Amino acid sequence: MKSFTSKSQIELEKNPEYYDKKNVHIDTVKLTYFDGSDQDYLARNFSDGNLSTARLFPTSSTYSTIEKKFKDNIVYTPQDSTVYYAYFNVNRQNYGHTKKTSDEQKNSTKTALQNKNFRQALNFALDRTSYSAQVNGKDGATKTLRTLLVPPTFVQADGKDFGTLVEEKLAATGDEWKGVSFADAQDSLHNADKAKAELEKAKAELQSQGVQFPIHIDYVVDQSSNALVQQADSMKSSIEASLGKDNVVIDVQKLSTDDADNATYFAQSPDQKDFDMDITGWGPDFQDPSTYLDILNPTDGSTLTGMGLDPKKDQALIEKIGLNEYKALLDAANDEKLDTNARYEKYAAAQAWLTENAMVLPIYSKGGVPSITKVTPFSAANSAIGIKGEPTFFKYQKVQDKTVTTADYEKAYKNWLKEKEESNKKAQEELAKHVK
Repeated sequence: MKSFTSKSQIELEKNPEYYDKKNVHIDTVKLTYFDGSDQDYLARNFSDGNLSTARLFPTSSTYSTIEKKFKDNIVYTPQDSTVYYAYFNVNRQNYGHTKKTSDEQKNSTKTALQNKNFRQALNFALDRTSYSAQVNGKDGATKTLRTLLVPPTFVQADGKDFGTLVEEKLAATGDEWKGVSFADAQDSLHNADKAKAELEKAKAELQSQGVQFPIHIDYVVDQSSNALVQQADSMKSSIEASLGKDNVVIDVQKLSTDDADNATYFAQSPDQKDFDMDITGWGPDFQDPSTYLDILNPTDGSTLTGMGLDPKKDQALIEKIGLNEYKALLDAANDEKLDTNARYEKYAAAQAWLTENAMVLPIYSKGGVPSITKVTPFSAANSAIGIKGEPTFFKYQKVQDKTVTTADYEKAYKNWLKEKEESNKKAQEELAKHVK
């Protein structure tokens, strides 16, 4: 690293002493901070020769000009293994940023978010396609969608993708899951009728406990990012339209970058988390469903803090919302050490439980967004796990003089898929020689 300036720029230089320097083709790298306030900043600087890659925002006010200039160069990268999902603070203690005006409203929201049917109503009410369209445009709206915590093709068992296993298990639990697909790049979850049905079940249970409607849900967003604000407003619109403002109100808390971070990601303990609903992301560390599903393990899952839960203090609430039942499913899967087909089947049961209980609401993945670039297509390393598949892993990457064309990118993608298939087949054949 040559230099680092917070919220400005990071400069990197090639290390001449690196052991494998022949595969480092870029001598210098400059990473520029982007806060999202000017959505065309990236494309404008790419056009001026200041950037090698630029994310595009089809809903920006001047996108038509950008699209006209780069109409033959817009590419969509494949979806990767990182997933972004909404989740709930079921035990909120901090109300520094809220529109709630009474303890009754606070307690009603908390109790509602602890209710499976209420969370499921939100899951069916959320229009993920509209949410994505706010930044990816109508044509690219579905390209980044994901509705499972574990990507549907992450692993396979007995010739079936993980997503298919989950579909089969959920379809056996109730009619609301029949015909639902968990394939990427589509959303068959959004259904206003199902949302209303789940809400009616929730209201009957909650009103008997003294819960008052409407339920007010605080959702924190960084107001400097136009994209995030647009998506928050879309989420509010679709949920309230499906469930009715007399039942649910999404109170979008538009905060400064620092205040938003401090209320969510930077808050270190359950009692510091200052929201009812938040969106965060997770990427895998190894090729097993547990790398995703363990983040909700009620013993030590990393998502517990955001949910307002301390395993040492909140076992009664953990039991109430069913996470101990979930842990039993995780333990059964983890105990299966030798038969990977059986192991993945059991993890699919755990994922099905998460989905049926709407503990998290997966929305989209990394990748699948429009961009323009001079990075030679698929010259970079690729990995479904760890950091080597990240665009900021610069080893192997090559930068060319001319902007990549859409046609060249699609051709390179087809060739890459073919080479990947051949490489995977060879690896499996070699593995079979060593495993008896």
